[in-house]
Amino acid sequence: MTGEFIHSIDAKGRLFIPSRLRGELGEAFYVTVSMEKCLSVYSQESWDVFTRKCDAMPYVKQWKMRPLFALAARCEIDAQGRTVLPQNLRRFAGLERDVAVVGCNNHAEIWDLERWQEINSQELTPENIAAVMEELDF
Repeated sequence: MTGEFIHSIDAKGRLFIPSRLRGELGEAFYVTVSMEKCLSVYSQESWDVFTRKCDAMPYVKQWKMRPLFALAARCEIDAQGRTVLPQNLRRFAGLERDVAVVGCNNHAEIWDLERWQEINSQELTPENIAAVMEELDF
């Protein structure tokens, strides 16, 4: 998934999902916590890959994945292209109104807009881009 989209969460906790991402996410998708203070959004296909990887982990390590599954929500898009983000997930990521929906390869992320702008300005440097390209052997 790619792109950056700025939207607002309404009073009922609904977020408009950009049409380009809706096509990639499908009718139902999963939203859960992330390693950073944002939400991760997975299509059913990506979620299935994720859960298979967890299934392959030794049982004694699977407990570490508990928060990702305990807080995960299966979401659907309404006729207006919106989905409801559960309050516990909004609270985790500090999402109140303005958000950035960001494509991130096999998933999307939902960030508080101010936090995203801070992170993005730190990451969007020639040095960081060069380091990423080097990591990918370009």
